[in-house]
Amino acid sequence: MTRPDAVLFDCDGVIVDSEGPSFALFLEELALHGLPLTLEEFETSFLGGTVEMVAERARAAGAALPQDWVRHFYGRMYAMLAAGVPLVAGVTDMLDRLDAAGVPYAMGSNGSMAKMQITLGQHALTERFKAVLSGQEIGHPKPAPDVYLMAAAACGARPEGCVVIEDSANGAKAALAAGMRCLGYAGHGADTPTARALTALGVPLFHRMADLPGLIGIGAQ
Repeated sequence: MTRPDAVLFDCDGVIVDSEGPSFALFLEELALHGLPLTLEEFETSFLGGTVEMVAERARAAGAALPQDWVRHFYGRMYAMLAAGVPLVAGVTDMLDRLDAAGVPYAMGSNGSMAKMQITLGQHALTERFKAVLSGQEIGHPKPAPDVYLMAAAACGARPEGCVVIEDSANGAKAALAAGMRCLGYAGHGADTPTARALTALGVPLFHRMADLPGLIGIGAQ
């Protein structure tokens, strides 16, 4: 891959290692309201959307979620994340290498701005990105391409000159719809529902953040 004009990142599962505890919370909540799911079932049917999207799909599948469930869930999730959540292994060194190479980067997530302020803020990462954008808060969450088009603009980069780092099919669809190259981060291996969904879209996978600079033409560490 040739060196990109900018690198655009998803947040959860790509920069912040928040998906494990967040998934566990979703599974607990949905089971409490009549929709028991396995982790694989949840990843296959719900990953990559907003909490509002999860609520809509869960109700359609039979969950008896109360009217204020989204607000309730956000409260629980924010408290859990504020107690501490790690970064994906190798993220800080990878961002240092992008900085040293003069490659700008921005974030486009379906998560709320409040959530990203909690998770990125506790690691003092927010200010490192040219922009931190929420697809749900601009009104067009992934798989719509809007959040990545805005992130590219914040970097002063043409969409076709950007590479997006994603871990969900919805996010990859947003990147491809924006006319951008996409790489799939599969930190838990290639044999997961999300990794298989990325592969089905033709998105190449990688498994260590330390490998990313070399994959995008910056050179191996």
